Amino acid sequence: MNTARSIASLLLIASLAAAWCAAPRPASADDRIQPYAKNPSYWQYKGKPVLLLGGSVEDNLFQIPDLVAQLDLLKSVGGNYVRCTMSARDEGNVWPFAKAGDRYDLDRFNDEYWRRFERFLAETARRQIIVQIELWATFDYYRDIWARNPFNPRNNVNYTAEESGLPLVVNSHPIRTENDFFRSVPEAKNLAVVLKYQRRFVEKLLGHSLKYDHVFYCMDNETSVTPKWGAYWATLIRQTAAAAGKQAETTEMWDKWDLADRQHDATFDHPEVYSFVDISQNNHQKGQAHYDNAQKQRQRVAGRPRPLNNVKIYGEDGGQFGSRRDGIERFWRNIFGGLASARFHRPSSGIGLSEPAQRMLRSARAVTDTFDVFSCRPRNDLLGEREPNEAYCLAVPGKVYAVYFPGAGQVSLDVRNPADPHAVRWYDIDRGQWRPDEKPPAGSTLLLKTPGPGQWAAVVQ
Repeated sequence: MNTARSIASLLLIASLAAAWCAAPRPASADDRIQPYAKNPSYWQYKGKPVLLLGGSVEDNLFQIPDLVAQLDLLKSVGGNYVRCTMSARDEGNVWPFAKAGDRYDLDRFNDEYWRRFERFLAETARRQIIVQIELWATFDYYRDIWARNPFNPRNNVNYTAEESGLPLVVNSHPIRTENDFFRSVPEAKNLAVVLKYQRRFVEKLLGHSLKYDHVFYCMDNETSVTPKWGAYWATLIRQTAAAAGKQAETTEMWDKWDLADRQHDATFDHPEVYSFVDISQNNHQKGQAHYDNAQKQRQRVAGRPRPLNNVKIYGEDGGQFGSRRDGIERFWRNIFGGLASARFHRPSSGIGLSEPAQRMLRSARAVTDTFDVFSCRPRNDLLGEREPNEAYCLAVPGKVYAVYFPGAGQVSLDVRNPADPHAVRWYDIDRGQWRPDEKPPAGSTLLLKTPGPGQWAAVVQ
């Protein structure tokens, strides 16, 4: 980066820091969303650990007209986590830039877009709903959406295709990465004309979001581009936050469904750039493989634990990515796999905040509120006579054991200390009901048999 550009960058960061300093400061740095000090596999907020659970009717909630009703519904059923893609592709959405005649002027912002975003941040903060922002909504930059995107040279007054190096038409799927919009950074193709406006967009976003403590950042959606792209924006966010006396949590979301694919190395292997890992693409997997793949990555970061987030859980009848049952099982396996968050994907690809999603959120809170989930670890090794995908265990051996059954089943549970009395509570997940406590016979092994068909959770204390 040359000297002039370095000075300009420092001035922009300083101006954002000054704007933040003018706003009221939180009582403590511990208030912000951050990895839980006692178990960094989870998050903490307002100084307390939080399990992030959610679902919503849309991903770019700040653009919907009934935002408040959606947030109130989520909160009422135990949800505290939403995804916020900075997307403008749906009917009724507005783009972030102002019009100059029939085209956009990237030097001027559309106040309505940013008013919606600010309102969204304020309303989620008021309800203590955590927001995972995605800067670049990948599919907004391909095919028919690119044809009307303000960054397309055809649609703005600021640069031509020749000046910018950007295509007028991109008819391929994002997996082919044929839009150099995602190679603008100096470490890639250094498209300075485009990068100038990309930075203006991100800096404007941060001017709003850094005032709040309930926000973390994902660079992209299902990306396959060079890792230098995401690293550039994550570094900019972290530097801008630091200049404002804050700390920002960042991640990237890769396209590959297999978390062992080398594409994911850029996130897993670089905690200095990405302080958490979004593993949503694992939610294309099913059954035991879905759980096992996540656990391999959990072990991968065990030496330096970080939250593993699931901001998208796929699965809805008639959709492309598994059935409703698949989606619901994925939700529960993520919770019982010791992962930091679980959120149902929007309708058509997931069950959103539909009635079944509401029931699952209520049930998840009912179960996890009865024990200290943040002290537990996945302990399927304590289960005997277990078939694949039959049961999943979280435990602090000698204190508490929680076992999830996707369907009717029977396993043995090693409780280690036969001298201690145990109480077993069964929760009917599908009906949202606790059964009366059971007092099993004393012994080092308990037999856990589901009381009936459907999903069940057993809590042994």
